Order: sequence, then C-alpha cells, then structure tokens
Amino acid sequence: MAKILLDHIDVLATMDDNGGSGGCGDEINDAAILIEDGVITAAATHQAMQQRLNSTPSPERDGLEVIDMRGHIVIPGMVNTHHHLFQNLTRVIPAAQNKSLFGWLQTLYPIWQHLKPDDFYISAAAGLAELALSGCTTSSDHQYLFPNGSQLDNAIEAATDLGIRFTAARGSMSIGESNGGLPPDSLTEKEDSILADCLRVVDAYHDASHHAMVRVALAPCSPFSVSRELMRDTAIMAIDKGVGLHTHLAENIEDIEYSLEHFNMRPGDYAEDLGWTGSHVWHAHCVQLNPDEINLFARTGTGIAHCPCSNMRLASGIAPVRQMLNAGVNIGLGVDGSSSSDSGHMLNEARQAMLLQRVLHGADNMTAREALRLATRGGAEVLNRDDIGQIASGFAADLAIFDRNMIDFSGTQTDPLAALIFCGPVKPRHVMINGRFVVRDFHLASMDMNNLLARHDKAARQLLSRSGY
Repeated sequence: MAKILLDHIDVLATMDDNGGSGGCGDEINDAAILIEDGVITAAATHQAMQQRLNSTPSPERDGLEVIDMRGHIVIPGMVNTHHHLFQNLTRVIPAAQNKSLFGWLQTLYPIWQHLKPDDFYISAAAGLAELALSGCTTSSDHQYLFPNGSQLDNAIEAATDLGIRFTAARGSMSIGESNGGLPPDSLTEKEDSILADCLRVVDAYHDASHHAMVRVALAPCSPFSVSRELMRDTAIMAIDKGVGLHTHLAENIEDIEYSLEHFNMRPGDYAEDLGWTGSHVWHAHCVQLNPDEINLFARTGTGIAHCPCSNMRLASGIAPVRQMLNAGVNIGLGVDGSSSSDSGHMLNEARQAMLLQRVLHGADNMTAREALRLATRGGAEVLNRDDIGQIASGFAADLAIFDRNMIDFSGTQTDPLAALIFCGPVKPRHVMINGRFVVRDFHLASMDMNNLLARHDKAARQLLSRSGY
C-alpha cells in the first residue's frame, strides 16, 4: 500500500464534528495527516503523529513517504453539487449574456442540439480540470440532453481519465416546444427510452461502495421539461436502485409561475407529491422557496445545491441560505453550468455565498468558516456521502492544499483559514484525490493541459460553426 505523511501543516481544517456549530471542526496548527492506500488513517498535531509512529510496529513506518507542508493550509477537497459540464463549450455567447433563465435557455438550445459525443468528453475533461485546479475533488454533473448519439458514458470516461471523484446525473427532457415545453423537440427523448437508459447507466457504472470514484444519480431536467409521470417513475426507480435523485427547482419567479399555472401547486408541494424529498434527493438553486418549503426540506433531509454566481448572472435572486441553515437543511455549493456562471471555481462560489447572505441580513449573517463548510462537508452531505468532506480517520484522502507564501495571503497571519474566503478566490498549490496528486505545483498532473485546451478550443469552434453561429 502507498503510505504518505503530510507533515508540519501550518493550518489544518478537519471539518469533523468538533469545534462547535457552523465551524470547520478541529483546526490544528503544525498538523500531520497519515494516508494509506488513498484513505486517511490519522490526522493530528505533528507531535502526536510522531508519538503514534514511534510507538507502532515498524510496518506503519516502512516505506512511508514524508512530505513537508510547512507554510501550507489544508482543507478537505471541495465538493461541487451541481454542474452542466457540456456548457463550457458555449461560454459568454453574446446573445445569451443579458437574459434570464428561460430566454437564456432558448438562446442556447439551438447551439446545443449540434453537440456530438466527443464534445461531451472534451467539455467534461476541461470542466473537471478547471474544478480540480480550484481545489474541487468531487463533482456531480447534470447532463440532461443527448443529441447525435451522445451518452452519459462520455463524461464518465473523462472523469475517470482525469481521476476526479464523480457523480454522473442522468438527466432528461421529454416535453418539447410542440407540447408546451421549453426545449426544442430535437433535444427531447421518449420517456420509455429515458427510463431504459437510466437503468443501463446505473447498472453499468454506479458504485455504492465506500470511497467509490463513480456514482450515478437520476435527474430529469426540471418540472417544465418532463412530464409528471416521468418525475414519479424516476423517483420510484431511484429508490429501487438505491441511487440519488436530482433536478432544478424553484430557480426563479418564472419557475414559480409555471408551477402554479400547470400544477396548481408550488414547487415544494409538487416535489413532495411525486416522491422528490428525502436524504437521497437534492435540488439545484431553490432561490424562491418559501418558509413552508424550507421546513419540508429540513424535515425530510432533502438537500440543496446553492449556486450563487449563476443565480446572480441570470438575475434569479438571492437564495434564503441563512433561513435554510437555521432550519437544518443540508446545503452544498454548485458552480452550475459554464454558460450561466462562466466559471468553475469553488472558492469563488463560497465567497459569493457568504457575501450575498451579508447583503441580505448584515455582516454577521454568514462567516467565512460557514461558507468553507458549505464548500466541503456541506457538499458531501448533500450528495449523501459519509466518506468524503472531512479530514479524519476512514475518510478518503481528498485534499486541497494552499501555499500561504503568495500575495493573496499577505497580511493574513491572524486568520489564514478565513483568508481562503475573504481574500479569494485563490487556487491551491496541490490537490490530492484518493491519495494521488491530481494537481501538483499549480499544474494538472493527470492530463496534458496544453493538449486538452487545444482540443477544447477546436471543439468549441466546430460546434459554433455547425450551429451557424
């Protein structure tokens, strides 16, 4: 087994159950992390770790690689709970730059219908690389369109090649424009075909084991792009197969109006009626939830993927995160699709989450540590994983490691951990996933970045050419 000791860490935020409510768990100075075969076996002070190693049988010390981490901050790898990776091929499209959700979608659908399988691979590889370079070690991806023979397999292959932990959410759209839906008919699928492929990808890829690198979730795009029957049948399948369940919900005022007009109920009631609550369920955005819906989600353990940058970009509003946290709702962060947030930087999302809550209710409404928790352990809880998001014995060795000897951290000696949020967004020097360095010295270690960028640029240009843009 590979054995690594990260020693003399300046500041270690464990995100464990210690340290008080809303904090970062135990915060350890001059810390050490012992890793064996991709799993954390101990996290403690340097002194305590030396005592452990000196008192254990020699096999624990034999072959141990010691890496000096003086001058560094270490946190659990961040967890992205909502993304649409294919969208990074269509960033900053001029006609979509200044539109809200529905108009933005109607502008981009005609381009997206020309995506090909290779586009889904390269966009996933590039998007996940961007996330990894920001300190993200686990990401979900909500792929809800499959034009021209594309499959969920394309993104899963990219995640596997990169080495990032991945939740592939098999999305779907079945109600097109001809039936009163938002997407063009060319991007919809027949519902029996959707359910059949959901079964296929779950059976082929879902790994329910501890420290799994790939899991699958089922994820109809939204209540306004699939039927009531598909929402219900997908929820039943998720329970039967033991997988997660994901969709967009209550993203903006148009969402609420659509729900009231077509279902005669609010989004939270619609979700509850169709079996879309529970600890295996997480909804993206939820900007417009009312107090009753917030309490419903808290009571049922339903999670929320909070996407502050996207919510601002599309003018969807400011989600009531403080009220949600106070009620006990599980909340993680999501960078959302690269066409609506135009960035895949987890610390940027954490910073904006904190600042927006302060705009709503005052400077003490959210602390830097609360925002950091949302980006790490909060996301793990939303994805219903008890093996990531903390630096403690038995958890996966997924770590984001920041070098304090940078201009971003100048003058932050009194609280370098808070500086990750206040002074950001900064990027980590190293990122470890499953005990392996995926990012080392600020560079992607698992793929050739120059080749990746060249392929991505070519794919984006060809997509725009095919769509006549």
